[in-house]
Amino acid sequence: MPAATATRRRLLLAAPFGIAAVAGVGFLELLQRMQSGRYDPHTVPNLLVGRPAPAFTAAPAPPGAGFSTADLKDLPQPVLVNFFASWCVPCHEEHPLLMQLQAQGTAIWGIAYEDQDKAMAGFLADAGDPYARLGADNTGEAAIAWGISGVPESFLVDRTGVIRWHIGGPLSNETIAGALVPLLRKYA
Repeated sequence: MPAATATRRRLLLAAPFGIAAVAGVGFLELLQRMQSGRYDPHTVPNLLVGRPAPAFTAAPAPPGAGFSTADLKDLPQPVLVNFFASWCVPCHEEHPLLMQLQAQGTAIWGIAYEDQDKAMAGFLADAGDPYARLGADNTGEAAIAWGISGVPESFLVDRTGVIRWHIGGPLSNETIAGALVPLLRKYA
């Protein structure tokens, strides 16, 4: 057997062990982060943080008039852009926190993701409407522009239109107190 063929066979036989070793190291790192409290599955990185809001249009969604990228510039205060849907269970769980934020003076703009106008309007009529501006993303194009992976997701946009923070998943009291409120103060 030629030496090149023997070397190739050894490499092919060793490859699964190498892949298993890398996966094992990654799994151990994940376990260590979970034990130390440094692992949060909702901190999905979003490449838009630190950049201007993407080009998008959220169509009018009764009772809202919709909004677009141009509306997110020269703001009087930072805005929390919240993607939600009436059919989304975590959105229902998050909703009371949005109502509290709105009552405390936080500007929240909502984008109803692939939702029916009637269902979305009924949800907001029953649970309360925390949104100063409301638009619809019936085609999913705005969601693609913002890079969301599901609902709910929220973005903090500063007064100049730059995205300063993102959370993939529902807001929690801990997230609001530990991350959002300090940023709202910083960018006010």
